[in-house]
Amino acid sequence: MSEKPVPILMYHAVAGAPNEATRALSVPPEAFAEQMAVVADRGLTPLGTADLAACWRSGRPLPERPVLITFDDGYEGVHRHALPVLAKHGFAATLFVSTGWIRGAYDTGGGLDTMLDWDQVRELAAAGVEIGGHSHTHPQLDQLDDGTLRHELIHCKEIVSDELGTVPTSFAYPYGYSSRRVRQAVRETGYGQALAVGNGLARRRQGPYALHRVTVRRSTGTEEFERLVEGRAIARNFAGDRALTKGYALVRRARQVRRKAIRSRV
Repeated sequence: MSEKPVPILMYHAVAGAPNEATRALSVPPEAFAEQMAVVADRGLTPLGTADLAACWRSGRPLPERPVLITFDDGYEGVHRHALPVLAKHGFAATLFVSTGWIRGAYDTGGGLDTMLDWDQVRELAAAGVEIGGHSHTHPQLDQLDDGTLRHELIHCKEIVSDELGTVPTSFAYPYGYSSRRVRQAVRETGYGQALAVGNGLARRRQGPYALHRVTVRRSTGTEEFERLVEGRAIARNFAGDRALTKGYALVRRARQVRRKAIRSRV
């Protein structure tokens, strides 16, 4: 069984003029094109999320230099700007859609910027982009009760299946948040693998429902991007993020304890 670590790149919006809500996690179109050129020049082989999981489950060898290119939420620029670049290089990629943010019949109005519509999602799928689930309304899944959690997972899966005619097998946790209960629910509702954030390299031993990704954002320069795809100095790159994440985790845990205490008194 291969234990080769794999960089999984996490993108959000690809946009020249993003709004304030998405700016920090957006990437300009020209930067995305340059980053994909780096992937090509380095001789890396992009895989779909399901393909990586299948290799690790079966023990089949991975390509010599694998990488995953993933997009969260479903921003319109993935179709407008990213798809032509991916097609030019013949790169595989995965798009994780929050179905309630996609423009169309199921739109809840929660999308943070201009979102894809279902015709565009279908065009991405037809071009070979794997479409995965990212919940329906993009909540913090570990803060939900069991019934709401399962609705978020199942409704997302059903909508993608109805719109595309294929069942999504990969999932990405909104905000990267999960817990043992959430991971169990993702598995029980039929997803075969799931991605967190973690800002580290993905390794087989993380298990198929907690694979790490590295964040690509507007401030990611070419040298930093080269380090990410080479798997170098990852901890140093994201040291600040880890400190913030730990602090926020304590806040969220305290809120969870308070909510449980309140519910127990009712």
